[in-house]
Amino acid sequence: MSKPKVYVTRLIPDDGMKLLYEKCEVTLNPHDRVATREELLAGVKGQDAMLCLLTDKIDAEIMDANPNLKIIANYAVGYNNIDVAAATQRGIPVSNTPGVLTDTTADLAWTLIMATARRAVEGDKFTRAGKFKGWGPMLLLGQDVHHKTLGIVGFGRIGQAVAKRATGFDMKILYYDKFKMPEVAAKFGAEYCELDELLQRADIITLHCDLNESTFHLIGEREFGMMKKTAYLINTSRGPVVDEKALVKALQNNMIAGAGLDVYEDEPALAPGLAELDNAVLLPHIASATRETRGAMARIAAENVLAALEGRKPPTIVNPEVWKGN
Repeated sequence: MSKPKVYVTRLIPDDGMKLLYEKCEVTLNPHDRVATREELLAGVKGQDAMLCLLTDKIDAEIMDANPNLKIIANYAVGYNNIDVAAATQRGIPVSNTPGVLTDTTADLAWTLIMATARRAVEGDKFTRAGKFKGWGPMLLLGQDVHHKTLGIVGFGRIGQAVAKRATGFDMKILYYDKFKMPEVAAKFGAEYCELDELLQRADIITLHCDLNESTFHLIGEREFGMMKKTAYLINTSRGPVVDEKALVKALQNNMIAGAGLDVYEDEPALAPGLAELDNAVLLPHIASATRETRGAMARIAAENVLAALEGRKPPTIVNPEVWKGN
């Protein structure tokens, strides 16, 4: 009996690849880079399943290149790279990898908070350049994090994990979300407020919201004008949530003190001028980049593929209305 065929758009950790190789005939993009449009169109043909990455744009044209596709499994918690509505119209299940990234992403958000406020990256460059000539009372003064006000935009799993960590720093915690969650917020002593108020009051603003029509450029020129000049902006959510050109201007003009970014509006490109700014800490989209978490993501993505191919409901399906199995 022939094995089902799976197209994997880029190599993922062995935790997932081994599961697929055991039960499937795997076609793997051999290049360690984002697959081109032409490669995606060619690769999906004749396959039973597709395991893709957040960097792959999966739209109706890709789906129509293979009408028999049984699942599109995304190796990410977000899935704005996939036209889920088009998949649903075609009866194709879409899955993601939620849950396992929560604490790891929260850890990285805190890495950026500390690095920006305490100017850690600047200090590293300064020391490596041989400029450190000894302790000085005015050398690389940053700002305290403890006892400051933290504004969390998006109070889902990751936002709550960030809040949990903030309690250890005795911070005042504000949150903004489309849903008020008084019982959850009470665990962290968090106060709900509207976005404008949060921006005006917070010393550190960290973004943990989904990317959709309402959050595109949620933070732009108007919002930077509301923030304290001593405030820091942290983004580990999605790049287009921030108007990156407006951010560059805000940093250049000292409208805010600094920013810590792991995601960008037009990845991997940066807005002109951003890379030259010392008051910006820039990471290459590594919020989930630990061996443990990336391995767990690979396993979940593979398990979703195998479930669909075996006639079982994918464990983390995002459009369950298409599932007609048991």
